[in-house]
Amino acid sequence: MSEVIANVSCVAMRGRGMLITGPSGSGKSSLALALMDRGAELIGDDGVTLAQVGELVVATPPPNTEGLIEIRNVGLLEVPTARAPVAIVINLASEAERLPLGHGSAVLLGREVPQVDLYPDTPFLALRAEAALEMHGLD
Repeated sequence: MSEVIANVSCVAMRGRGMLITGPSGSGKSSLALALMDRGAELIGDDGVTLAQVGELVVATPPPNTEGLIEIRNVGLLEVPTARAPVAIVINLASEAERLPLGHGSAVLLGREVPQVDLYPDTPFLALRAEAALEMHGLD
């Protein structure tokens, strides 16, 4: 069983997928680009395909936009893509807690995955997302 999810971005970092969610215009593509600048690989921008593989939820590029990422006010950039098991959901939310105790969770294809809400309007968002992956992401 697979499912295409729209209005999300996803990158792979050190073999683990980071699914980026949030309202339209919250900076999902910008965060994906910043993470790519830190060594991540694009899985999908503005959509991703999820499939259950054993106990894992694996993210792969969506067929209609594979290899394309939007750079707001510039255009579409073509890049190589990857696939990876989703280790964490990074949710961009202006109401994110400043110092949460632990993390939340999201359910993807019936599987629970750690979710961390991050305040989107900061120049350190990519560093925070990478730290969240290391601290709370599934191995």
